[in-house]
Amino acid sequence: VSPWDIALCATGTAVAGENALVLAVLFYTPSLRAPMFLLIGSLALADLLAGLGLVANFAVRYPLRPPSEAAELAAAGLLLAAFSASVCSLLAITVDRYLSLYNALTYHSERTLGFTCAMVLLMWLLCLGVGLLPLLGWNCLRDQSSCSILRPVTKDNAAVLAVTFLLLFALMMQLYLQICKIAFRHAQQIAVQHQFIATAQATSTRKGLSTLSLILGTFALCWIPFAIYSLVADSSYPAVYTYSLALPATCNSLINPIIYAFRNPDIQKSLWLACCGCIPSTFSSRPRTSSDV
Repeated sequence: VSPWDIALCATGTAVAGENALVLAVLFYTPSLRAPMFLLIGSLALADLLAGLGLVANFAVRYPLRPPSEAAELAAAGLLLAAFSASVCSLLAITVDRYLSLYNALTYHSERTLGFTCAMVLLMWLLCLGVGLLPLLGWNCLRDQSSCSILRPVTKDNAAVLAVTFLLLFALMMQLYLQICKIAFRHAQQIAVQHQFIATAQATSTRKGLSTLSLILGTFALCWIPFAIYSLVADSSYPAVYTYSLALPATCNSLINPIIYAFRNPDIQKSLWLACCGCIPSTFSSRPRTSSDV
């Protein structure tokens, strides 16, 4: 048994458990029904399935050896669908944060829960379609020489996935740059109108920008090397290179709940109530502003 596969399986187990906790908190807390929390739930579900996909892939490769073709393709399809949904959910959260600042006055009337549910459902149908592609013939099992590092995906199809991912990342980065500009402008306007809260607003803006840096930096470090490697490498490359880059990419699903869920004050409050039935006196009750991006 490869130690790399054991590490991926262990990571998948941790990812599944952590994101299952996020989903449980969202499901059992009636107050967390806003569109923003639906998107966080979509991200948690995608990462949960990604974790289960890593465990299933390990089971297909070892306990079920020799693996059946259908089981191998199904495990690969689950991983494709889950990670596609994870990236798309991250993009949806980015778009939602941008709209909440750009259309601050009409955001709550336009971004209804029903509209968000419809968009999330459409996104998941698209990602599930991507996950079905290996079973529908989008694989290299009949021609091993055409395999990419993402076996059983072919080199050409892996290149398409990598380019699509890089384009989505570029879009996310552009949106976050716009968020920074809008947040700074809002902070300056409020500071001019209310000089006495200028310091608090500056602190809020700095906190928002640090969050943006954390989001973009983590996402880039986890996924960009693997995406670029998928463009240039093929199945003839040493497996250790693939494993060493795939492991950080999967760890992104382990980090997502910390960035998007556990740092959220409302989810923190629900976790405290669920774990100990109380809320710490040091818990901040400051309302979120447009600079808290």
